[in-house]
Amino acid sequence: MSAPYKTWQCRTCGYLYDEAEGDAGEGLAHGTRCGGIPRTWICPLCATPKAEFDRVEL
Repeated sequence: MSAPYKTWQCRTCGYLYDEAEGDAGEGLAHGTRCGGIPRTWICPLCATPKAEFDRVEL
């Protein structure tokens, strides 16, 4: 059994990345875990680095 999907939020602009949904516009398929996103990825709204995202509970 796999771990539940998580949601991550950009500290700068509030953009939410939901692992279950992915982000097709960014080339991230449904089910793409945060750990599977390249370290060089940036927020599509404000260009904040991936390292500046926090896990959030919705």
